[in-house]
Amino acid sequence: MRNRLVLASQSPRRAELLGQIGLPFDVYVTDVDETRLDNEPSEDYVRRLAQEKCLAGWQLSKADRPAAVIGADTIVLLGDEILGKPRGLNEGKAMLAKLAGNTHTVLSGVAVSNGQCLESTVVASAVTFTALSQHDIDAYSATGEGGDKAGSYGIQGIGGIFVERIEGSFSAVMGLPVQETEALLRTLNIDTWSMRSHG
Repeated sequence: MRNRLVLASQSPRRAELLGQIGLPFDVYVTDVDETRLDNEPSEDYVRRLAQEKCLAGWQLSKADRPAAVIGADTIVLLGDEILGKPRGLNEGKAMLAKLAGNTHTVLSGVAVSNGQCLESTVVASAVTFTALSQHDIDAYSATGEGGDKAGSYGIQGIGGIFVERIEGSFSAVMGLPVQETEALLRTLNIDTWSMRSHG
């Protein structure tokens, strides 16, 4: 089973992205405390969570001897404020109102480990929202699409209609920067092309 990867995430978006780049993988869901440390910089926070999810995934899956484990985390930053997954409909609407007409930063951390080495990176992307009416916010919130997503929207779904401009990695905004993930795997000397051909 050394030719498979493990994705330490229950996110269907991350699974979709990893599948799109042709890599065979199994999913292991980890349980990591996502509490931010006191005075922890945003980039350090998202990198630490990606690393902790990766290491937790390794512990869960090591008996299967995966080629590597991938952990990831994504946060939305508006100024210095972190907008995580909304805790209910009203908080989700409040987040969308804050994002409307403004540019926010999406930080996506990704970490990979082969059991001996751990490599990680953080990718920053700038996303500009168009102005939103209260009807836009209410109608979108009613779809439920943003309920489990940082910032209360999904760029790959209906939420994409709010995005005026993006500077950076589209896949990172979705939750897994695929170019950087590939680069980290190669840093661990993983032959990703061979994995693709042998699936």
